[in-house]
Amino acid sequence: MEEDMNSLHENHTYDLVELPKGRKTLKNKWVYKLRTEEGSSRPRYKTQIVVKGCNQKKGVDFDEIFPPVVKYSCIRVELGIATSLDLEVEQLDVKTTFLHGDINEEIYMEQTEGYEEPGKKHLVCRLMKSLYGLKQAPRQWYKKFESFMTKQSFKKTIVDHCVFIKRYENENFIILLLYVDDMLIIGQSKSKIVGLNNALSKSFAMKDLGPATANPWGESDQRSLDVS
Repeated sequence: MEEDMNSLHENHTYDLVELPKGRKTLKNKWVYKLRTEEGSSRPRYKTQIVVKGCNQKKGVDFDEIFPPVVKYSCIRVELGIATSLDLEVEQLDVKTTFLHGDINEEIYMEQTEGYEEPGKKHLVCRLMKSLYGLKQAPRQWYKKFESFMTKQSFKKTIVDHCVFIKRYENENFIILLLYVDDMLIIGQSKSKIVGLNNALSKSFAMKDLGPATANPWGESDQRSLDVS
């Protein structure tokens, strides 16, 4: 819980303000999970602050909410290319994914239970970044990531807006596949993949999972793929 609150503060997720007249606040709650990572028998304790987005009003608290995710057919094609050309395939994970998305709307949330600011309990949180539970959170994260990839000279494919490609000299290239907070990076040059990894780490909180396994998305997330 302390780590989660620190992440909120580090990402400047909200400002404490007086609630404007006529506005309402959204409630939030703590969600607790136990996860067992691959190759380890020890459980990992995980908490998240989740906004009760069911109380959001369209046109006031949100507008567009649809976020694209990479199609399984595209994953199979790209992994097939990687296999036939003997390419490098690396896997990355984004920590506190939705905290990277910016909020365009004026949204207020109650202070988190157990972490109210002393002497400021009458104030509310004016959200500056998206939080888990907000209806527009996945879309805001995608828009943030898309903007980053454009600045890195990557282009979206026409058939799938979560497949990004960058071409270099000598027919070299890198392909990045995005599935919410999971990424696969495919390329010929290990050094160029490391360079992209470093650029990502400077902009987002990343976890390098190393070479992709037979189940790239991990059993805990129930995203196993049949690539046969």
